[in-house]
Amino acid sequence: MMALQIVFFSIFFFVSFTIAQGVRTLNVRNYGAIADGRTDNKKAFLRAWNDACYQNGGSIVYIPKGVYMVGSVEFAGPCRGPIMFLITGDLKAPIGPYSNVEKWIGFQHVNNLIVKGGGTLDGQGPSAWPYNKCQKTNNCDPLPISIKFDFVTNSRIESIRSVNSKNVHLAIYGCNNVNVSKVDLLAPADSPNTDGIKISRSSDIRITNSRIRTGDDCIAVISGSSNIDVSYVYCGPGHGISIGSLGKYKNEENVNGVTVRKCTLNGTDNGVRIKSWESPYAITASKFLFQDIFMENVRNPIIVDQTYCPHSPCNQETASHVQIQDVTYRNIWGTSSSQVAVSFECSKKFPCKNIVMTDVNLAIVGGEGPLKSSCSYVKGRSFGRQNPPPCF
Repeated sequence: MMALQIVFFSIFFFVSFTIAQGVRTLNVRNYGAIADGRTDNKKAFLRAWNDACYQNGGSIVYIPKGVYMVGSVEFAGPCRGPIMFLITGDLKAPIGPYSNVEKWIGFQHVNNLIVKGGGTLDGQGPSAWPYNKCQKTNNCDPLPISIKFDFVTNSRIESIRSVNSKNVHLAIYGCNNVNVSKVDLLAPADSPNTDGIKISRSSDIRITNSRIRTGDDCIAVISGSSNIDVSYVYCGPGHGISIGSLGKYKNEENVNGVTVRKCTLNGTDNGVRIKSWESPYAITASKFLFQDIFMENVRNPIIVDQTYCPHSPCNQETASHVQIQDVTYRNIWGTSSSQVAVSFECSKKFPCKNIVMTDVNLAIVGGEGPLKSSCSYVKGRSFGRQNPPPCF
C-alpha cells in the first residue's frame, strides 16, 4: 500500500507540473533579488512567492544559481494552485544567533508543494553555536531551525542540501502526506542540537535515499506522529535514529506506526533508539519496526532509554509514564563500539511489552568482549540468531 501511494503521489505531481494550464515561472531576480551573498533578499523572495500563491494554476518560484543572503522568512498559504519552489542557487542565513526567531525559512498552510533544485541552505551555524545554552538547561531560547514545514500537505522535498544549521536542519510539524528524498544534511559531530529531520504531530511521512551527518539525532520522531516510513538513509556521525524524546510535556500525543528499514548507521552514538523522560505524562508509543539495518562502530546499536535526561534538573521521583509496546527488531547486523550492544531500560511503572527480536547479529569492534544485553522491566521474545544473547 505504501509503495502504491508513493507511485500515485509522484504521478500526481508530474502531471500537475507538465500538463497543467497556466504554469508560470517566477524568477526571484525579476523581483529584485541580488546574488551577492550580502543583500537581504527576503522581500524579493516574498514578492515572488505571493504572486505564485495568488494566481490560479501552477507556478514555479525559481532561484537561479548564485549566493543569496536571506533573512528569516515565512512562505504562507493557502495558495490557489500547486507551487514548485526551485532552489538551484545557494541560500545563506544571517550571521549570528538572531534569537526570538523559530525558523530561518518556513512554509506554512500549503497544499501541493514541491521544494527541490539541488541548491544549498547554509545556516551559518558556527556563528551561532557558541550562544546555544539549550544543551545545559531547559531555560533557554532555541536557535532558529533552518527550514520548517507547518501544516503542509501532499508535498515533496527533494534534492536539497543543508549545511551548518544553527539548530534542526529540517522540521516537519502538523503535516500530512509528505515525501522527503535525496536530501543531504551536514554539520559537525560536535555541533549542538543540529538534528537532521524532526517530525512532530504529522502523519504519512516518507523519508528515503538521504544522507544525514550531524551533531544530534539524524531523525527524531516525536509527539503525535503516525505512519512514518524511513528507508535507505545513511546516518553518521550523529545520535542515531530516534523515537522521542517523549513524555517531557503535559499535552503530548501518542506515537505509532514508525518503520525504519534498509538504513546504515556509521560511527553514531546510538543506533535505533526509543527515549522518554521520567515524568507523569502518559502516552503510548507503539507499532514500531526496525528492519534490515547495518550498524558500523555504533556505541549503542539497540537502545530503549526511559530514564532519558540529557541535562539537569532530572525528575527521578516518578517513573516514565510512556507505554512502549509492539516493537520489532528484525535482521540487524554490524559492529558495536561498546560491550552493551542491546539495552532495554524501560519504565518500572509501565514496562515495555511485546518486544520481538529476530536475527540480531552484532560483533564488538576490535573483538574485545563478549557482547552483552541489558534489560530492566521488559517483556519480549527472540527468534533466530541472537548476538549478544537476549536478556528476555
